[in-house]
Amino acid sequence: MATQSHSLSYAGCNFLRQRLVLSTLSGRPVKIRRIRARDDNPGLRDFEASFIRLLDKITNGSRIEINQTGTTLYYQPGLLYGGSVEHDCSVLRSIGYYLESLLCLAPFMKHPLRIVLRGVTNDQVDPSVDVLKATALPLLKQFGIDGESFELKVVRRGMPPGGGGEVFFSCPVRKVLKPVQLTDPGKIKRIRGIAYSVRVSPQMANRIVDSARSILNKFIPDIYIYTDHMKGVSSGKSPGFGLSLVAETTTGAFLSAELASNPQGQGAAVLPEDLGQNCAKLLLEEIYRVRLGLCRSGSGAIRERFAVSHSYSLATFFSEGLSQGINFFLRIQQFSIN
Repeated sequence: MATQSHSLSYAGCNFLRQRLVLSTLSGRPVKIRRIRARDDNPGLRDFEASFIRLLDKITNGSRIEINQTGTTLYYQPGLLYGGSVEHDCSVLRSIGYYLESLLCLAPFMKHPLRIVLRGVTNDQVDPSVDVLKATALPLLKQFGIDGESFELKVVRRGMPPGGGGEVFFSCPVRKVLKPVQLTDPGKIKRIRGIAYSVRVSPQMANRIVDSARSILNKFIPDIYIYTDHMKGVSSGKSPGFGLSLVAETTTGAFLSAELASNPQGQGAAVLPEDLGQNCAKLLLEEIYRVRLGLCRSGSGAIRERFAVSHSYSLATFFSEGLSQGINFFLRIQQFSIN
């Protein structure tokens, strides 16, 4: 059994989730000190503690030690076990915060993962479940992760601050990934999207679609934006609406943009027309950035994690502008995963 003296040591809360994921994949224990030590509210946040509990549920034999103030974390990963799991996520972050890491861990478990996550499905901080389904799942299929048991479904939609959403995710086991080359971004061939609304008038989603199309129709004809209005228990605990857009290129790349209304009781009211137009402009900006080699779309973090952490020859992708996330993964050589 590994001892704390042989663990990798870090300081601060930056990249905490990524460090724990790489620790789990490599089997190397980590010790993270001075987590917000000088903050007025020091230590781990509720959503980080919830993520650690999730790692404990999907592994077998993990050892987790947190000091009384929450400023020091020791994590010795166990076996990635999988199986059927249920987890209540913190409403401070959306389910996408947890799902991003699960997408990287699920293929390498002992048993196929079938998990139900409850909480916020769409917010203004993390990638939504809709964007991850439209961008990350096709990317993972290129790595050879597919099959009938590979599924991501929004059962209930939940907006902040109350949440109340529910997502089902299942993934088969794949011990070896296929090499992938994404060096040519290609040209945009179609745009798809979802305009959603919960606990507000269904017309909100229709107004979002009309305003987004008024911008996008000038550039490409193949556009289809679905409307999703959930009612009753499927609509969560808080009202809200939003839009997720995904552009697919001729080479199989996916570019995304999304916007959500302000949480109930926070900030000024947002008009659905303004939200639709602004989201369409964000997608156009994303397309422009990709043409310059500055990729930052929703599946980027997952792509970077697979490309860097599993094999030096596993993936080649276009990204002339290195984000903080890419730089972090390129600099981590202590996790000897290869």
